[in-house]
Amino acid sequence: MAKAKYKYNPQIKGWCTQIWDGTYTETGEKHRKKLVSKKSSADLEKQVNEFKRQVESGGAVKYSALTFPQYAQRWFESSKAASEINTQRMYRTTLKYFDCLYDVGIMDIKHSHFQMVINNNLEHPKTCKNIATTFRQIIRSAVRDHLLPRSALEDITTDITLPRYQKPNKRPLTDIEKDAFMKVELSPMKDAFLSLLYGCGLRRQEALALTRFDFNWSRNEVSINKVIVFDGNNPVLKPYPKSERGVRTIPIPSALVPRIKPYVEQCSTSYLFHGRDAEMMTETAFRRMWDSIITAMNVAAGYNPQAKKFKGEKPIQGLTPHIFRHNYCTELCYKVPQISTKKIAQLLGDTEKMVLDVYSHIVDSKENVRQTLDEALGI
Repeated sequence: MAKAKYKYNPQIKGWCTQIWDGTYTETGEKHRKKLVSKKSSADLEKQVNEFKRQVESGGAVKYSALTFPQYAQRWFESSKAASEINTQRMYRTTLKYFDCLYDVGIMDIKHSHFQMVINNNLEHPKTCKNIATTFRQIIRSAVRDHLLPRSALEDITTDITLPRYQKPNKRPLTDIEKDAFMKVELSPMKDAFLSLLYGCGLRRQEALALTRFDFNWSRNEVSINKVIVFDGNNPVLKPYPKSERGVRTIPIPSALVPRIKPYVEQCSTSYLFHGRDAEMMTETAFRRMWDSIITAMNVAAGYNPQAKKFKGEKPIQGLTPHIFRHNYCTELCYKVPQISTKKIAQLLGDTEKMVLDVYSHIVDSKENVRQTLDEALGI
């Protein structure tokens, strides 16, 4: 039987060795990197040979000299180039929180550094959640690049204390908002946009990408097959929705056809909902349009913009396009089993799990546990 090249170290429960990474210390000595394998001596030998190959090609030297933020930036540029625009924006924002590690080399990163970044942002639980997700991906990448031992993923990223994150509660439209939707006076374009949100449960990016060719008026249906997302202020047309489920055809409620069809049929621009130049709407233009819609709905709800204003006077506040989508889902869930949760998910272009979460909440709110127990047990 061949003798193992590397000795087993019981303290680390694995095989380890020191290997030159192609750099030198301040005293002129070779700087060595520790490689570890929890599998076998042969597996460690594979790591050594791969690392030597990187040193000879200059790869190991290039990366080993990087600080953690520098390596994180290179990881982002190589690993997330094909990600969705919103996903890239999230990672760019998250990487800024690693700037406090400007003097920490990627090969010197420790569990305490991870926890420090989290502790710096404890007042923002959602941010901490993104930091933790991104940090783990970067460490995993550094392990694959042989800059950190395989044990690093567990040693560095486990037992991290995160602040408790609670997802914000989604809500449907209030009775005041529903009444205002029915009464509001808007321009044909704004009225058609709002009606599609209300009656079809569209995402904002789906509605903004609509053209008159996406409608079938013989069947009163609208087809979703593309979206417009914002890269900063600039609109970007993506020839596919958020996911494969997003490609779908949705019936338009009969009562809302008169609020949508006339505008669609007379619209001569490329996109139904556009800016002043008749091109795709920028994010700034959308915010202006949405603000004007909310103002009109407040007027329909009885708010007088000429009266003396005070905080909390407006009856409609915090209303977003997504609330209309959640309202669409909620109202359909009230009709189960006349319509299945699977069909609701298809109409929304979302997962059935998401619909079941909404439906279970509705069921919970209607349950009378005490009465059911009395009836079930015959008491």
